[in-house]
Amino acid sequence: MSRTTSAASALDRRSLLAAAGAVGVSAGLGLAFGPAGGEAEASPPPRAGGAGQRAVRAAPGAPGRPAAPSTAGTTLRTVSAPRGTGGYRRLTGGPAWVRVVRTETAAAGSGREDRRTALASFVQFTDLHVVDVQHPLRYEYLRSRTASAWRPQEALSVAGAVSLVERVNSLRGGPVTGAPLSFVITTGDNTDNNSRTELDWFLTTMSGGRIVPNSGDPKVYEGVQDSGLRLYWQPDSAVRDSDKRLGFPRIEGFLDAAIRAVNSPGLRMPWYSTVGNHDSLPGGCYAPGRGFFADFAVGGRKLETLPEAEGAALWKAVKKGLDPAGENFQELLKKYAPKMRSVTPDPGRAPFTPREYLQAHLDPRYKGAGPVGHGYTAADLDAGRLYYTFRISDDVIGISLDSTDPGGHYEGSLGTAQLRWLERTLEQHRGDCALIFSHHTSASMRNLRPDPERPGEKRHGGDELVSVLKRHRNAVAWINGHSHMNRITPHGTFWEISTASHIDFPQLARIVELVDNGDGTLSLFTTLIESSAPYRTDFTDLSQTGLAALYRELSFNAPGTRSTLAGDPADRNTELLLKKP
Repeated sequence: MSRTTSAASALDRRSLLAAAGAVGVSAGLGLAFGPAGGEAEASPPPRAGGAGQRAVRAAPGAPGRPAAPSTAGTTLRTVSAPRGTGGYRRLTGGPAWVRVVRTETAAAGSGREDRRTALASFVQFTDLHVVDVQHPLRYEYLRSRTASAWRPQEALSVAGAVSLVERVNSLRGGPVTGAPLSFVITTGDNTDNNSRTELDWFLTTMSGGRIVPNSGDPKVYEGVQDSGLRLYWQPDSAVRDSDKRLGFPRIEGFLDAAIRAVNSPGLRMPWYSTVGNHDSLPGGCYAPGRGFFADFAVGGRKLETLPEAEGAALWKAVKKGLDPAGENFQELLKKYAPKMRSVTPDPGRAPFTPREYLQAHLDPRYKGAGPVGHGYTAADLDAGRLYYTFRISDDVIGISLDSTDPGGHYEGSLGTAQLRWLERTLEQHRGDCALIFSHHTSASMRNLRPDPERPGEKRHGGDELVSVLKRHRNAVAWINGHSHMNRITPHGTFWEISTASHIDFPQLARIVELVDNGDGTLSLFTTLIESSAPYRTDFTDLSQTGLAALYRELSFNAPGTRSTLAGDPADRNTELLLKKP
């Protein structure tokens, strides 16, 4: 049966969002951790109070009383851009990104800005990849094959994520409607390697508290960046590594700073969680298990280099999903065990199961601004279910899906039980506008391997999910991540909004505002935001703020990073017109 949890809003007592934390959780549930297409009409960047920026009415149950809209803190005001020339480039504040009006699914009526009623206003985080860079199971040695295997900036992922939280806390409301932002939702890959340590860091970042982004030896960094290997940037060393040849700096004290404590204020608004493949699967691609991978993750050996031929074969297997259970990968690790680096074992690096993922979200330590469970409930724990619904406003329902295939591989799909649940939920809420959230995009849901726990259940891909959503006209948007790039795709009756990651440049999150134009159409306004870190960096400033700024600058300069991840203007700041269901 469909189940609805309620969000929270301290701004509007009339709102159904006021029921945050209403679901009781027993004290024993906590998990204790150790130590696109179409024509576009461009308009200039709007100014606060200008055309299209006036405050609008809030529908009953919508998130609070609108204020004067402001573009402050958004890419409608400014966005990071490189300065200078040459190899390693510094950043500065660059020209704003325009808002593009897209009319592939409905015409833009004149005067609609005077009739608008705000229905929802919230923020999407995606692909934070809060990462334990010292984790033994990481395959950084595939860097020459794929830029995603290892990034020069990733040791600073916690400082970068906290800076994004700080940005959201500073925003006054939606830049178009002025409606208070009522919640944040993550769309998966909250962690990088299915590690308990990473899960604790992610939950603390979102809910508030002190994080020490270090594992193994409590005083010393033990990873590829102090290995002396030229394959990786060695920031504290004089070694002429491959990154320094491109202009990367030497920053003495970088690694000590990277493992120092970081303090997160936590989000000041409710937040919800959606699961991704890096949350559920070791390495983001191998079927979970408690055997070899679990033992290796907590152990004292780490592989940091691999012969080119074997690296090529391993990457081919990962990319094509040829070894979903990781059996060949396990044999490779056993083969090279004598040549591995010795590191300090750490039980906190153990993989977490889906049940432990749910338990951690339900742990009162991570409640923050609520709701308890961040979308998940004790009933989900009992059922082993990682999908749910939640009430956004009187007229809008949110639906969070679990698109990871437990059979392995980084592409996704839905099992029959979840797909039928989605259909029932959309039908039962046909009087509401429905916003669907998942990690995978329609194009990356092609993995139809059976779930090992449900071998007789069919898996369903992105094309089938698109068909289901098109049959239910109340589905107005499908919001996701996974691809690490901005892309917005019309599907006739709804829009698919895919947002860039927060680990690769340009490290963006997205504000989404849903409004009723009062003329038979809806508009979805999307506005991208960066973290609160300053654009300019100082290599001697290794404070928490200084590290967050370096996180962005290093990500811009990371070799192999595609400049297309920001997407085209029509994939960034937009107004997406849609016929009202």
